[in-house]
Amino acid sequence: MLGVAKDPLQHTSMYERMEEESEDSDGEGGLGNVSRVIIRPPGVSGKAKRGHLCFDAAFETGNLGKAELIGEFEYDLYLRPDTCNPRFRFWFNFTVDNVKQDQRVIFNVVNMNKARNLFNNNLTPLVKSSSRPKWQRLPKKHVYYYRSPIHRNHYVLSFAFSFDKEDDVYQFALAPPYSYSRLQSYLNFIENRQQNDKKFIRTSLTKSLQNRNIDLITIDKVSSKSSTLRTERSFIRVIVILSRSHGNASPASYMCQGFLEFLLSNHNIAKILRENFVFKIVPMANPDGVFLGNNRCNLIGQDANRVWHVANEFLHPEIYAIKNMLKEIDNSDIFQIDFVIDLHAHNSLHGCFIYGNTYEDVYRYERHLVFPRLFAANVKDFAANNMMFNADDKKVGSARRFCCERLSDTVNAYTLEISLGGHYLKDGKTVALYTEDGYYRCGRNLARTLLQYYRFINILTEPLPADVRSKKRRPKTHQGRSRSRQRYEVKPRPKTTRCSAPISYTNLIICYDSGGSSDEAFSPERHHRCAPRSSNFSGYRNYYRNPASSLISQAQDQLTLLRIKSGKFDSSHCDYKIGGRIPTRSVPSEQKEEKFEVSINIPPKPYLSIIDLNQLTRGSLNKKSHSFEYS
Repeated sequence: MLGVAKDPLQHTSMYERMEEESEDSDGEGGLGNVSRVIIRPPGVSGKAKRGHLCFDAAFETGNLGKAELIGEFEYDLYLRPDTCNPRFRFWFNFTVDNVKQDQRVIFNVVNMNKARNLFNNNLTPLVKSSSRPKWQRLPKKHVYYYRSPIHRNHYVLSFAFSFDKEDDVYQFALAPPYSYSRLQSYLNFIENRQQNDKKFIRTSLTKSLQNRNIDLITIDKVSSKSSTLRTERSFIRVIVILSRSHGNASPASYMCQGFLEFLLSNHNIAKILRENFVFKIVPMANPDGVFLGNNRCNLIGQDANRVWHVANEFLHPEIYAIKNMLKEIDNSDIFQIDFVIDLHAHNSLHGCFIYGNTYEDVYRYERHLVFPRLFAANVKDFAANNMMFNADDKKVGSARRFCCERLSDTVNAYTLEISLGGHYLKDGKTVALYTEDGYYRCGRNLARTLLQYYRFINILTEPLPADVRSKKRRPKTHQGRSRSRQRYEVKPRPKTTRCSAPISYTNLIICYDSGGSSDEAFSPERHHRCAPRSSNFSGYRNYYRNPASSLISQAQDQLTLLRIKSGKFDSSHCDYKIGGRIPTRSVPSEQKEEKFEVSINIPPKPYLSIIDLNQLTRGSLNKKSHSFEYS
């Protein structure tokens, strides 16, 4: 049953063994994976004894093509290449049972295709057993990755292991697996958890080549008040999250689940996001490749993140359906896509980082850098050195490049990568390996950064609503000190000759002349489509500044400055104008000689040019991001 998660340690094979296959048969079992293959020493026949290892990979996400005994306790393991594509051989996931107490073995994975990967930098395989279901990394001192002249100078992954319990079934994997059945079980669970208040709608975009669902989670809980505000701006902002284009990118599924779980929670940040934005989440874009245990490809050997520009409904129904959804939203006069974030896992670099695009429009490129900077300030394991923005022709078929060239200029398309291994600590040398909780945390941080981004560009109100900030209270064990009822008279400070320090006041408002996001009024008209890479193609929206609101804001700034400068200033008994002098209160004629006026220069309302935005992204943005505190 595809709707029920299966534990591979229970040996519930997804393939039916053929009647003519014996226990000794390597019988492809299912698309090349070994199925309950028992390895006997040379010259030994008959019933298998304890210590004759039994290998199995005929389950969801499993991958092991062949196992050979080459010594007394040494085995050569061959990975099964992706279906219809022999180039990709890196993901492995298999089980071993029928072991003997304290049996020591050496496993050599001899046909891995990647020379540059994290096994050269402290990554080790994962292992768990039926009595210890939590994944654990093997010690680095027992794992080696090297080039072997015996195996045609191919790279070999060798690791030593000792089986300590005879009755256990042991499972080895490159990363914590996340199967299609597990996703279906999770979606069924959160769907059944909804009672009266439905926070999301689950639909199916299309079917894969093997007739599996491409699930779409839509979250749109906009109140009537927010809808009115959106109508005034003439569009609704949409955030699209894509995940699991590659079979080996199981950390991306954990990250997507953490993002979805946080967004559906009762957290105050999640409530604000649900009430103001629409979320479209595709948690598994390549279910066939995940189910079959492929490294990158789908059923027909196509890399799902390299065919966006040529996808069709017959060969790539998943990508074709997602493309149609994006185009439909982008061409609508009601919706606007702000983000398309594609979640992936990286097998060569440590940490969490973002890949972005480059644009001919410099203003758009500067605006494109804001979200990664905010995300870097929010995530402790962010690896800024791995971040990259390019327009490489080799990646023209990826999701971020397609959205960059074929959708509106308002769309920010990113690839969010998280390592299969771990991340560096503050010392820059120690690597902390990721766990499932670490991947969940990265998904939650993604949701927090979205709120921070929209506050930063003044789409959401500032400062944060009071209910978002968590009030730190003392534990009940602490008793407050009793305060004395006696009040002390505060004596005024003696007058001195020192002058007040100059006040620097800046109210940051961003104006995107090339189609950026702003909280001012917007034009409901959309321009006609032009050639790709032009600044006016595919639904480009013109934004303009509201001069009335600017005057009001300046008046408020003047009032704030005057209150700071003079503590006795009363706004109810004064008339003032912008750029003038400090108004003085009316006093009796005999006290007129004590009246004084101080002139101050009010800085003009800042209007960010390209130079200002460069300064923002270099320095001030970090200060801006540190001012946001969440619970």
